[in-house]
Amino acid sequence: MSALAHIFAVTLPFFALVLCGYTAARSRLLPLDAVAGLNMFVLYFALPCMLYRFGNSTPIGQLLDPVICVLWLCAASLVVAFAAWLGRNRGATWPDAAMGALVAAFPNSGFMGVPLILALLGESAVGPVMSTLLIDLAVTTSVCIGLSQWGAAGESGAFKAAGRALKGVLRNPMPWAILLGAMSGALEIRLWQPVSQTVSLLGNAASPVALFTIGAVLARSQMQADHRDVQTRQLKDVGWMVACKLLAHPLMIFGLGSAAVKAGALRGEILASLVLTAALPSASNVSLLAERFGASNGRIARIILWSTCVAFLTFSAVSSVYVGLPATQAQPSAR
Repeated sequence: MSALAHIFAVTLPFFALVLCGYTAARSRLLPLDAVAGLNMFVLYFALPCMLYRFGNSTPIGQLLDPVICVLWLCAASLVVAFAAWLGRNRGATWPDAAMGALVAAFPNSGFMGVPLILALLGESAVGPVMSTLLIDLAVTTSVCIGLSQWGAAGESGAFKAAGRALKGVLRNPMPWAILLGAMSGALEIRLWQPVSQTVSLLGNAASPVALFTIGAVLARSQMQADHRDVQTRQLKDVGWMVACKLLAHPLMIFGLGSAAVKAGALRGEILASLVLTAALPSASNVSLLAERFGASNGRIARIILWSTCVAFLTFSAVSSVYVGLPATQAQPSAR
């Protein structure tokens, strides 16, 4: 079996589960009212348990690695700046420009990235993915939400919006699950066996249910999109935003990360995990944020949908560069 065929054999089941969820919701086999319940189960029960387990085996120093943080923030800042400028240049409002920037810079690392990269690179690659998730939840999302209110509410309104976003981060169980797991691992705290077994069962359910839920959320967002929003439909930037997410973002991570590897500040296997994370499709929860902060939910839903469809090919292609390489060769030549 060729390397690319092996990659497709790993990635196809993950994207197939997304398609199953999309088809079930689109055909109304899964009632749209049930999607919120699935999302709640994944977000508050299954996914935190899975992240807790991985956080338990990941040193806190790796989760808060300054090189990873600076590298990821620099790439995210460049993507956000370009995507926001492109949106404004095409006549988008600040909410549309900011949410377009967020959907171009925020990969689906929680619902899809952790289980998919685990299957491709092994458990040692999950730590950097969780680091990027913490950064995107706490910083990237807050900055873009603040930016979305810049024109409408003025500077103070933007900072207030960013403050509300940070409060939302504090209510999100995913970063707490990661940090709690890392702290319990550092303190060598072991859960009582029945509790540990419950956490294990919920964690094992996270991957399939999360992937199915992604498809259902995409279908619901598309079906509920406001197609009468003429202004945002005239932006015609869905292709640009998808290209930012699937091409520009991983290329920036690769370029900055290669320089860090050459300087001896970053290991090649960590760069592989970061590049694959950046190559993931857009986070599905951005459509909910777009609706909440006054952006066109239909436009964002189309970007997420197309990035997910195209990522089956682009993510598999990027994976073929890294999967199967020894750790010392995990950073391919930039030439």
